[in-house]
Amino acid sequence: MSHSSTGFVGTLMNLPLFQSEWVLWLLAGLSILSIAVVVERVWFYYRHKVDVRDIRSKLSGYLRTGDYQAAADYLSKFDSLETNVVLEGLKDHGMGAEAVQDLISGSAKVERSRYEKRLNFLATVASNAPFIGLFGTVLGIIRAFQDLSGNMAQASDAVMAGIAEALVATAVGLLVAIPAVVAFNVLKAKVGHMADNMHLLTSTLLAALKADGGLAPAPARISNPREA
Repeated sequence: MSHSSTGFVGTLMNLPLFQSEWVLWLLAGLSILSIAVVVERVWFYYRHKVDVRDIRSKLSGYLRTGDYQAAADYLSKFDSLETNVVLEGLKDHGMGAEAVQDLISGSAKVERSRYEKRLNFLATVASNAPFIGLFGTVLGIIRAFQDLSGNMAQASDAVMAGIAEALVATAVGLLVAIPAVVAFNVLKAKVGHMADNMHLLTSTLLAALKADGGLAPAPARISNPREA
């Protein structure tokens, strides 16, 4: 290797980007943010938790009597994925079962995106943290061999210590990624469970509309107490 090439590599190695310490700080920051996202999502789901069986029982009672306004008043007391989607379809029940089904489909996508908010961040951390840790390891190994070239007398100790220190970045990357994977899968499954409950309630509404022949003894659009 020429002297100019060695000088160029040496210059690069002195840049902050080629120091492995920042990788550990980045991983630590990602870990803290991941924990914050998990805590926020768990709290969000807890605050919007509803008893779907009880709601379905009362909703069915209102629908059997054709009191769609009372059903809307009842559902408006809640703010959950399950009830908000049904309420959106219930407001325009007079348009018929097929039209209501289209409204429900659109509303379900909006509500689900609200419940899946920030989960993509967990997926990103889970998939990229190991690579970030590996990058830190590569930087550490390069640094270890650079130290080796400048101190041949203590070559073995320098390389072993440098590689051991560099591997810490890979371990930390895995330590950040694994909990993020688990949290993402658990929270995603939780949203999926709520979506299943939502389908149960929307099926109850659609079944009632179809039983009425798509028409109900109420105005084409009922009022929503939240919009008052």
